[in-house]
Amino acid sequence: MNHRASLSAALLAVLFAGHVLAKLPPPSEEAKTKAAEAAAKAAHAGKVGAFLLCKSQDRTAAAYLAGLKKAGKPAPPMTATPPCADPGAFVYAPAAPAVAAAPQPAAPKK
Repeated sequence: MNHRASLSAALLAVLFAGHVLAKLPPPSEEAKTKAAEAAAKAAHAGKVGAFLLCKSQDRTAAAYLAGLKKAGKPAPPMTATPPCADPGAFVYAPAAPAVAAAPQPAAPKK
């Protein structure tokens, strides 16, 4: 590609860049609600993943200790860990929309 062609390509890219950088309209209430629900589902999925990992680690540690016992070797000192917390089924409870408080009437002056 020669110098003139690369300059033309750069000029075209600059001319059309304005369309790419256009400002998007604000999301609708429905879109905001769907995004909040998706975020809640993702957070719950992370908690479920952590729970499943915890259970897997418990099974691995139990198998390791059983292998040591079977081989007649002493078990190393155990480190206390919190129990695995089951997050339960996903339940989405949308937050109530914020309502502006109505202005209070002024108290009569005496």
